[in-house]
Amino acid sequence: MHTAAFFIKYKIHHLVFWIMLFGLWYFLRYEDYSTTARAFQVTLIKVVDLALMITITNYILIPKLLYRKRYLLFTCCFVLLVVTSSVLKMQVLGRLMNNPALFEFAGNVKARIYDNVIPHFFLVIAGAAIKLMLDYGDLQQRMADTAREKAEAELNFLKSQINPHFLFNSLNSVYFLIDKSNPGARNALHKFSDMLRYQLYEMNDDRIPIEKEIKYLQDYVDLQRLRTDENFEVNMEIDPTVKGFSIEPLLLIPFVENAFKHISHGPKNFINIEMNHTADEFFFEAINSKEAMQSDNNHKGIGLENVQRRLALLYPGKHHLQVNDSDTTFKIHLSIKL
Repeated sequence: MHTAAFFIKYKIHHLVFWIMLFGLWYFLRYEDYSTTARAFQVTLIKVVDLALMITITNYILIPKLLYRKRYLLFTCCFVLLVVTSSVLKMQVLGRLMNNPALFEFAGNVKARIYDNVIPHFFLVIAGAAIKLMLDYGDLQQRMADTAREKAEAELNFLKSQINPHFLFNSLNSVYFLIDKSNPGARNALHKFSDMLRYQLYEMNDDRIPIEKEIKYLQDYVDLQRLRTDENFEVNMEIDPTVKGFSIEPLLLIPFVENAFKHISHGPKNFINIEMNHTADEFFFEAINSKEAMQSDNNHKGIGLENVQRRLALLYPGKHHLQVNDSDTTFKIHLSIKL
């Protein structure tokens, strides 16, 4: 995680909490030290030490190891973190207060473990428990939002099925009415029928094979090419590695539709669509030329807002959508961890 993104995620109210804890800790223990300055230093070291352990546990160990079911590695890293932090804290405090009993390895080791290491375990575990409860609540909320949106989508789909079925059957009839000497019209109508068939019969599951989604996009692009002339260049490049996994149906089509909707109309216009796939990540990119004075809000449109919402619900923490809007081009780059 980048430093800036980390501090954005680690919200300001967390900082307020640690400041309040520092104040309470100092108020309860300042009389135990010879001077207020020494009390301030010791309290600051202890609070910063605890904050670092809880932060590393909650924002690195839990999401990177525990949530990925790497339980043994999580346990080892957690124990190592607490023990190492406790030893370093004793070293710093021992030298600050000139107390060799804290920083020398000889002596009453059991007492130091009891007074320093074990309390750290319980405090960090308590912080991790709060993190787990909050994450569980967020997960339940996302599941409820997803279920509600799915129910609404299914209801809308059922309401709209009558007209698409009628249109699909009518297209089949029109197809056979077109003279065989006009293969271009027959081919275009055939692609349109395939797209409609995909929407009616093949996208009822939560996930769809990427191969079918690509076929749908290719049919759409081919139909759009019929509307362009020699001033428009449309390229669609799909790496051979893009296969063997599933994604949410109709997740990519809004980006392609947006590119065709807002493409420029000058002497040289283009749309480039690329897809590739690594071991565990899928990449999609769409870039189109646009008019220099075109409104940013119009370009992004409602469709992109909807797909951003779907990505947040379906791939929380597992996707990255980057939008680059310049004077002459509009670029979408999407990566999804599978």
